[in-house]
Amino acid sequence: MLEKFRAAKQAEIDELRRLRDAGHAHVPFADPRPGFGAALTGPGSSGIIAEYKRASPSKGDINLGVPPRRACEGYALAGACALSILTESRYFKGDLAFLAEVAPVGLPLLRKDFIVDPLQVEATAATPASAILLIVRMFEDQDDLAYLHGQSIALRLEPVVEVFDERDLDRAKELGARIIQVNNRDLDTLATDLNRCLDMVRRKEEGEIWIGASGISTPEQVRELRAAGLDALLIGTALMQNENPGRGLAELAGGRS
Repeated sequence: MLEKFRAAKQAEIDELRRLRDAGHAHVPFADPRPGFGAALTGPGSSGIIAEYKRASPSKGDINLGVPPRRACEGYALAGACALSILTESRYFKGDLAFLAEVAPVGLPLLRKDFIVDPLQVEATAATPASAILLIVRMFEDQDDLAYLHGQSIALRLEPVVEVFDERDLDRAKELGARIIQVNNRDLDTLATDLNRCLDMVRRKEEGEIWIGASGISTPEQVRELRAAGLDALLIGTALMQNENPGRGLAELAGGRS
C-alpha cells in the first residue's frame, strides 16, 4: 500500500524539482505557528486531533460535500485541540491549499501526506502547517528519514513520526522522535486493531508525545486509549462520515452540537 502512495507522489515531486530547476524557491511561512505538541498536552486539552479527510483507499469517497473550512470550524467548536488535513490528491482527494483555507480556524495544523523528499518539506514550510507527518516505513534508509526529520525541525515544523510496529518504533526512537503516532491499520488487509496502540504505548518514555490513529470511532475507545497513556487521538473517518463532522466530534466526545 505504501508503495502505491509513493508512486502517486512522484508527479508532485517531479513538478517540485522542475520548479526548483527553473529558479523557484519556497518562501517559509512567516507568521507564528500554533504549537502542535503543546496543543495536545496543554492544560484542558481534549487530546482530539480531528481530521479533514474526503476519501480513503479503504472507504472510497467519505464526504465530498463538506468544505474544509466548514468542517474544521465545526471541529473547533466541538473541542478539537488540533487538526489533521489530508493533502494527498489521488487516493484521499486532498489538496495542499486546504492548509491555508483552514488556517483562520486558529488550531495547529498537521499536514498528513506521504512525504519522502526534501522539496515536499520545503513546500509544507511555505504553508501555515505546524506539523508534518513522516512515516517511518516510507524510508528504507534511516539516514534519509533522519535528514527529513532534522530539516522539518529547522524549518519550524514539528515532525510527527508514524509507526506501525515495534521495528518502526525502534527506528523512531533511534531518531529521537518527540512526537510518535501509532497507526492501528494493517497495511495488507486495511483492517484496524487498537491493540497496536495499547501494546506499544507501554514503551512511552518521558518527554515523548504519543498519538493513536486509525479505527477509533466510539467514546469507549477514546476513554480506553487515553487511559492507557496516549496523549492524543487522531480521528478522521468516524467524524467525516457524519453529514456534519463537527456534530460527529461532539457526539464522540459526549458533548452536544
